[in-house]
Amino acid sequence: MNWSLKAWSELSTDELYELLALRAEVFVVEQTCPFQDLDGLDRRDGVLHLLGYDGDYLAAYARIMAPGIGDEQGSTIGRVVTSPRSRGDGLGHRLLSEAVRGCEARWPAHSIWLGAQAHLQGFYGWHGFEPEGEGYIEDDIPHMGMRKRQG
Repeated sequence: MNWSLKAWSELSTDELYELLALRAEVFVVEQTCPFQDLDGLDRRDGVLHLLGYDGDYLAAYARIMAPGIGDEQGSTIGRVVTSPRSRGDGLGHRLLSEAVRGCEARWPAHSIWLGAQAHLQGFYGWHGFEPEGEGYIEDDIPHMGMRKRQG
């Protein structure tokens, strides 16, 4: 797997197309959840796009954000997604590990927050994330805020 972490201005048009197509394939089509994926955050300063390529195929993606963008206390990981055709060999764990490393390297003094789909709490818990606050519904899917503390 070839990983790269890029700001909006560093993405090629092909990379942008591929990441948006992967997000739509999983979040909108597979999860049958029409929602406004293009939320205005992708292009902001302090937002980075983690791309995981298997050869020339985008197999995994996540978005990381500096403290103050998605969460006031810490950095944020979101839009965590793996391609359906690349699942089953631990790619999701490798993706999340890369995203956590990206946050820790850039914002080491801050915690990391994410909004987990409720049924994936165990997956995120395996990486040191703990539930925070009450569960909530986002786009008709139960979610739970989770935080990984540094140190």
